[in-house]
Amino acid sequence: MSIASPACGNGGQDAEPRRMNSVFERYLSLWVLLCIAGGIALGKLAPGVAQELDRMSLDVAGAPVVSIPIAVCLFFMMYPIMVKIDFASVIRAGRSGRPVLLTLFVNWAVKPFTMYAIAFLFLGVLLRTLIGEDAVDLVKMPFALDLPVGAAHGAGVVVLHEGIRMLEVPLWRSYLAGCILLGIAPCTAMVLVWGYLARGNDGLTLVMVAINSLTMLLLYGVLGGFLLGVGRLPVPWQALLLSIGIYVALPLVAGYLSRRWIIGRKGEVWLKERFLQVLTPITIVALLITLVLLFSFKGEVILANPLTIVWIAIPLFLQTVLIFALGYALALWLRLPYRDAAPAAMIGASNHFEVAIATAVMLFGLSSGAALATVVGVLIEVPVMLALVEICRRTAHWFPSPPEGIAAATDGR
Repeated sequence: MSIASPACGNGGQDAEPRRMNSVFERYLSLWVLLCIAGGIALGKLAPGVAQELDRMSLDVAGAPVVSIPIAVCLFFMMYPIMVKIDFASVIRAGRSGRPVLLTLFVNWAVKPFTMYAIAFLFLGVLLRTLIGEDAVDLVKMPFALDLPVGAAHGAGVVVLHEGIRMLEVPLWRSYLAGCILLGIAPCTAMVLVWGYLARGNDGLTLVMVAINSLTMLLLYGVLGGFLLGVGRLPVPWQALLLSIGIYVALPLVAGYLSRRWIIGRKGEVWLKERFLQVLTPITIVALLITLVLLFSFKGEVILANPLTIVWIAIPLFLQTVLIFALGYALALWLRLPYRDAAPAAMIGASNHFEVAIATAVMLFGLSSGAALATVVGVLIEVPVMLALVEICRRTAHWFPSPPEGIAAATDGR
């Protein structure tokens, strides 16, 4: 998609309507639904496939820590956005002030805690009976933890399942864990699409995505360990830090190094117009393959209780709307121009589900309720964010328009 469209009045909107150009982007909701159906069908017709893939892992101290298939898929989800990061722009944006500070405040000082509160209220209180008071989930033993069968750890009990020691935890707490991992993972590569469709400042959106990705390196493990601990879900700090290293730091370093090499050899125009155009569909295909894997393993649970998806979706939906409304209202209060306000609000509302899925699979297992909750986040992300894009476009006149020269400069043109 091209981001070099002319700016005009009307809150800094573009005169020409923007659309998703890729068939993957235009029908992403449909592809997600087809992958869910395909995954469930695969789980019924060939139940051993997902188990075999899940066994393909890197073990540390005898415990499976990194799922190789998921790691490969997640790398190709993350790498394209990392290649787009211009670190010089990140440094300049850090000095620009209000839009960046607003995003960081909502994403890291508010969103993780409202997600925990809303998810706990609905999954642990209001919907607990519907989920099942006695329903349990089997999750991976925490990294490097050696406890005998029958020992208690957090809200779980060590049990032997198919010859492997695992933790048996309340099912609602497993769903809560997945919601927490989504809540501490703001901003996904898809927010570039949402900002583009909302006629926002594409350059600023990219910079804020980059800054949030860098911030995740520092805060994701800290907040994850704290909130999961509050929820009595046993998670080792080592595993959280390892997940950030593999799923954020590795593609970040790879993106930075390859960006420098490609620009040095081919130029920035070739990078944007040729290289990134090839990578974009690969990113979405990797996401869809991950969904097939996850739902192939959870197919029996979904078919037995299809309302499970609904119970998980309720707090995720409410959280998304709440964070968007807060960010949008604060942007209006700060009198940001619309082109900055729209992406600033949507970055908080959107989730970095790639990292959340990967971390849930690493910490709790491919078949865990936590992994399922993160996938439900993907399921509701597209339709909800498209609705928020429409709200932004209809309310653009609420915001002041930036001077024309500033608008062009901040959009990277």
